[in-house]
Amino acid sequence: MKKLEYLTVSLTLIAVIVIAVLLHGVLLDRQGVLAHDYASVYDSAHVENSDSASYDPTPQVTYSLEDSYLVERWGISKIGAPQAWQITRGDQAVTVAVLDTGISKDNQCLADKVVSEVNFTDSPTNDDLYGHGTHMAGTIAAIAPECRIMNVKVADDRGRCEPSVVARGIIWAVDKGAEVINISLAMEASKDLEEAVSYAWSQGAIIIAAAGNKGRSEPSYPAFYSNCLAVAGTNQNNSLALLSSYGDWVDVAAPGFNIYSELPHNQYGYKTGTSSAGAHVSGIAVLVFSVTEDSNSNNKVNDEVRWAIENSCVPITGVDVENGLVNAFQAVTKTISSHSS
Repeated sequence: MKKLEYLTVSLTLIAVIVIAVLLHGVLLDRQGVLAHDYASVYDSAHVENSDSASYDPTPQVTYSLEDSYLVERWGISKIGAPQAWQITRGDQAVTVAVLDTGISKDNQCLADKVVSEVNFTDSPTNDDLYGHGTHMAGTIAAIAPECRIMNVKVADDRGRCEPSVVARGIIWAVDKGAEVINISLAMEASKDLEEAVSYAWSQGAIIIAAAGNKGRSEPSYPAFYSNCLAVAGTNQNNSLALLSSYGDWVDVAAPGFNIYSELPHNQYGYKTGTSSAGAHVSGIAVLVFSVTEDSNSNNKVNDEVRWAIENSCVPITGVDVENGLVNAFQAVTKTISSHSS
């Protein structure tokens, strides 16, 4: 009898171990495919980077309504960017600063748009050796083809950064004239970071920040700060993307699942996460900046741009954010119509 009991216990333990191993494998697989770090950092530390296993070295590079390339970039159509292009494709007078791991110099589509760059890390190069910043810049440029880009490297070649470094990057970008600042990063709260965000807003810039990939309502920074536009990620069905953070502190949602964009070495691939969602909104912000006017005589238009983006969202059910899914065409037309009212 005792032998039978020992055998039963042993078999039970073996079953538990097997199940644990299988679950671990499933989680690793899901992480590897879907857990695109919306930032190259999480709590000022390296996060799992993962989801760029698919590459296409020879994609089309035009962005017209008839372009089959848009089939890959489903998020661009989802947010109504092709319709917005009938009004504006951005403006070379509008500059977006990408605070990230750098931007690849070997991707000609992006290299021609980079007008200034700076490196706040210990890396010996401004180039993107990690693969995150290039992907964000590619999405922004795909939505606002006429924009200019600042390459502000604040995360190192392993995807790590600190709040104080990001704060320096924000101030540098603002002082160099950036109207839109894309921060697809998340980290701990810091006084320097909050002050830099407030400085940017006071100078007429708008900061678009990824809400984070925590999969819950816990705040991420700098997105949580009131002077940032916080962005959650959605999938093709307008549901919350896996791992996307959410909550009433998140302002809007944008495509953030299986997003196709540029990568280093002149390659292209897919990433999932609120990083890409933030990049979609930064692209819209550039479009809106190109057509907006100062309606309240405060000598700035970032408040008008934010108002247009937030108040033109399409309502979506089941996604816990303050507004809904962003829409480039509605944001641009709402901005123009507000001028004549």
